[in-house]
Amino acid sequence: MKYKEWLSVWLDNYVKPSTKPRTYETYRQIAEKRIIPKIGDFEIDELTPILLQKFAVELLECGISELKGLSVSTVNLVITVVQSSLKTAFALGKAKEYVADKIKRPKLKQKAVSCFSVEEQRKIERAVANDKRVKTFGIVVCLYTGLRIGELLALKWEDIDFERGLLTVNKTCHDGYINGKFGRVVNEPKTDSSKRVIPIPTQLVKRLKTIKNNEKSEYVVSENGKPLSIRSYQRSFDLLLKKLDIPHKGFHALRHTFATRAVECGMDVKTLSEILGHKNATITLNRYTHSLMEHKSNMMNRLGKMFLE
Repeated sequence: MKYKEWLSVWLDNYVKPSTKPRTYETYRQIAEKRIIPKIGDFEIDELTPILLQKFAVELLECGISELKGLSVSTVNLVITVVQSSLKTAFALGKAKEYVADKIKRPKLKQKAVSCFSVEEQRKIERAVANDKRVKTFGIVVCLYTGLRIGELLALKWEDIDFERGLLTVNKTCHDGYINGKFGRVVNEPKTDSSKRVIPIPTQLVKRLKTIKNNEKSEYVVSENGKPLSIRSYQRSFDLLLKKLDIPHKGFHALRHTFATRAVECGMDVKTLSEILGHKNATITLNRYTHSLMEHKSNMMNRLGKMFLE
């Protein structure tokens, strides 16, 4: 059996019934765009460890178009699909042996955290305050809650408890394909830790109440009563930064900015980790080492003022 034929069988019979729709759609796209064009015509038993390793290296170096290599995280996702599909093939007797476990995965390097300075943050907040479009206030929500863009755009008014000042994250969204059509897809968060309750600063609660009273949409961030796509909101954010003459940073920098400001205010790592929805505090420590070190230095210098020279 050719590998592309097996991939189709595996996706429809072993992935679709047992995983979330988002996972199935992601795996199908990976199979159709990344795997089949390169190794789909091989028979399953022709997929040797050397061939599979060469495939992974080529993806990393030149991708599919041979113009630009894929990211480490994307290549690792491709390897996951290959390994899972071939493991099932071996278990069902479709392959003589399972060799995909011999693929050496590329290591994911920790990206430097990119955040806005206090001055840049103030410029953004002032611009949002003067913007007649209410949708832009979502940017400030991210600056003071650390929400990911998918979590922000999936947020509904019913997820906010105004009496107690709490925001519940129980879903996220992304741009993707549903039944072959590209659009906005809403799912549960990927991990249990991403489902969380975040206390909202009092100042933010007041502004959100005002917006809610003047909006008809069920979504916190909307335009003309309709929810927004990730791509559209990112584009609006990029244009805002350009207008303010602030060096370009991705939307995720708002989340990093929240975390950095939180550390600077003295928030403990465990609390910050839970608010960000990280699996554990170690992830938070590793990601914000630089910010934490600056905070530690400031605290030590404050302590040092007691020193008698």
